[in-house]
Amino acid sequence: MHCSKCRKKALKVAAVAYGVTSVALHGPENDKLMILGDGVDAACLTEALRKKLCHASIEIVEEVKDTPKPVDPPKPPSPQIIICQPQPFEYYRVVPDPTPAPCTIM
Repeated sequence: MHCSKCRKKALKVAAVAYGVTSVALHGPENDKLMILGDGVDAACLTEALRKKLCHASIEIVEEVKDTPKPVDPPKPPSPQIIICQPQPFEYYRVVPDPTPAPCTIM
């Protein structure tokens, strides 16, 4: 990459690619991209870079061994918005029987 405009284009293309978690300029003249991610399709990414920049090549593809990361404290649950629709009210009225039964058992 010979100019800052080309670097910006390359960074934008790489940043939106599927599986990419980190993009950085690398090399003595900041003319190479170091792309980290999980499940990145290197061939597809190279093709996308070629469409924007006319030239791109893969130098190294390697699996990075995971290093144990410090455990972050658990985050409090994010507030959830729950929308409740009001239920229609049903009104009941107790009506006494006008003619009570002659025999009641209690």
